[in-house]
Amino acid sequence: MNAGAPDEPCYVISVASRMVELHPQTLRYYERIGLVVPERSAGSVRLYSPGDIDRLRKVQRLTKDLGVNLAGADVILRLTDTIERLQVEMDEMHAALEAEIQRLRLRLDENGIAVD
Repeated sequence: MNAGAPDEPCYVISVASRMVELHPQTLRYYERIGLVVPERSAGSVRLYSPGDIDRLRKVQRLTKDLGVNLAGADVILRLTDTIERLQVEMDEMHAALEAEIQRLRLRLDENGIAVD
């Protein structure tokens, strides 16, 4: 499995817990409350992706370094996810708008209409 892909599930719970320095029971609890949702193998083994590991590290920073409780960390992570998704959508819309503007400029130029 490619551990470089952010969504590729590749770490079992024992490896993930060592990577983020949290007890496996803590990871199970975080899963129960929805902070992280690892994939499951055919045998129902939890498999964490690099993105899951990153999310767990963010939870740690929020709770240990900034003193945010788990409910607050959940809200912050959800809002961050939403902002990132909206930024991608805005970037796509901006690119489509720029392409349409370019297309219209070319069309106007073809018809001899000057555009500043």
